[in-house]
Amino acid sequence: MTLPSLEYPLIRTGGVDGLLISFGDRLSEPANRAALAFRAAVEAEGWEGVEETSSTLVSCFIRFDPLHLSHEAAKAKVEALAKGRNWFDAELPRGRRFWRIPTVYDADLAPQLAQAAAAAGMSEAEAVASLSGARVRVQALGFSPGQPYLGELPEAWDIPRQSQLTDRVPKGALVVAIRQFVLFGVSAPTGWQHVGQTAINLFQPEAEEPILLRPGDEVQFIATDAASLNNMRSDPMGGATSETIT
Repeated sequence: MTLPSLEYPLIRTGGVDGLLISFGDRLSEPANRAALAFRAAVEAEGWEGVEETSSTLVSCFIRFDPLHLSHEAAKAKVEALAKGRNWFDAELPRGRRFWRIPTVYDADLAPQLAQAAAAAGMSEAEAVASLSGARVRVQALGFSPGQPYLGELPEAWDIPRQSQLTDRVPKGALVVAIRQFVLFGVSAPTGWQHVGQTAINLFQPEAEEPILLRPGDEVQFIATDAASLNNMRSDPMGGATSETIT
């Protein structure tokens, strides 16, 4: 059982139409669990006047229409819900999926695997086994549409970001640092180390659900070879499969 913090949850004003409910000042599994569970609980309440909810690594944001729900009334509802249970031990939201995403960890498609493995105190083979065997949670989305931050990885992967940015990694790049993966939905610069490559399309604006992964989903980046990955590039899912977590 995770003991609740005396300081958290911390409820703060987010402008004239928002509240930010934080469960920690740094990432931890209990704080992320609490943020995800609390957001799901707010959604389930269906409070009139609430227009949007979102979650970060350790917080939940609620945006409401102040013409239909006063700031004082919204805060009172949030405080009552927050005091109702120990959110650090809450069950994760229903409807989560477990994704298996084919990933190449060798050759030119993982150009920084060797240096990341060395930083983690592993051989390249050990690093691939560790990374491809890890089952991680989508802790939050951010930076670009549908881009997930995933963790936590084993302690050995508590490696720092690079001191210099990589000019650009390609769409579908899997990067690692500070016990987390980031999976890039677009080509962009990064200070994280590029250790794998996928063919998945995280943002599909024409689809019924444009953003593929949701906070709370779980993911395993299954090792594959470059030829197989190339064959998957015509598939928007990049060969990924999913199943509902019961």
